[in-house]
Formats: sequence, C-alpha cells, structure tokens
Amino acid sequence: MPARRKARKRALDVLFEADLRDHPPVEVLAGYLGRISRPHPDHLDYAVSLVEGVAGHLDRIDELIASYAEGWTLDRMPVVDRNLARIAVYELLYVDEIDDAVAISEAVELARQMSTDDSPRFLNGILGRIAEYATR
Repeated sequence: MPARRKARKRALDVLFEADLRDHPPVEVLAGYLGRISRPHPDHLDYAVSLVEGVAGHLDRIDELIASYAEGWTLDRMPVVDRNLARIAVYELLYVDEIDDAVAISEAVELARQMSTDDSPRFLNGILGRIAEYATR
C-alpha cells in the first residue's frame, strides 16, 4: 500500500472513532498517537496533517459535502463514507501538492475496500462535483 494511502487510512481510523464517539478529532488523535509504538512510520506525519486539517476546516468541509450530496444528509451517510469524503474534500481544497484526481481516486479506492458496494460511485459523484466547484 502506498505511503499516502496508509496515511489516509490512519486518518480515517481517527476520524471514524471521533465521529462515533462524538469527540473532537484532535483529542482522539492524541490518544491514537500514544498507542502507536516507536519508531513512528514515515507516513504518520501526513495522517496527522489530514486529521488536523479536517478538524480545523470541519464546518466548511461538511457544508460542502451536505450541499453536493444530492438527496443525502451527512447523518444518513455511512460513517466511513462521510469521513472519506471529509479527507478528500480537505485535500481538494487545502492540499495543493495533491492533484484533484488523486484525492478522489484514493477516497474511492478506500471506499471500495472498506464500505458498501454503492460507496465508490457515491463518493466519486460528490467529490467530482466539489472538485469542479473548487476549480472555479
């Protein structure tokens, strides 16, 4: 698994836990980091930046997801999909070195591995529309 995908998976783990427990992501991240044995993997820095970035821009990210998820509310989305979308939207809007197509395809691939059969197509549609909005 490529390093950035591992980082996204770790970020997803933290955001998923924070979402289920209704705790701040940065608080869950601190506990998560305390449980990881040293030396820390190289990709951990990117995972931390994803969690902190999503947490710092959560209101804007959720607003965009909610407005582009036609017929879906954030609460109705599977927790995995909601948090994969958050990571990808953060990358689309705030991480210049990641191409939009890469952010979308990585979210779709993780959804394929970890969520429902409909999730990859669902995420691809939402993220594609948000990417179009972001490039305007």
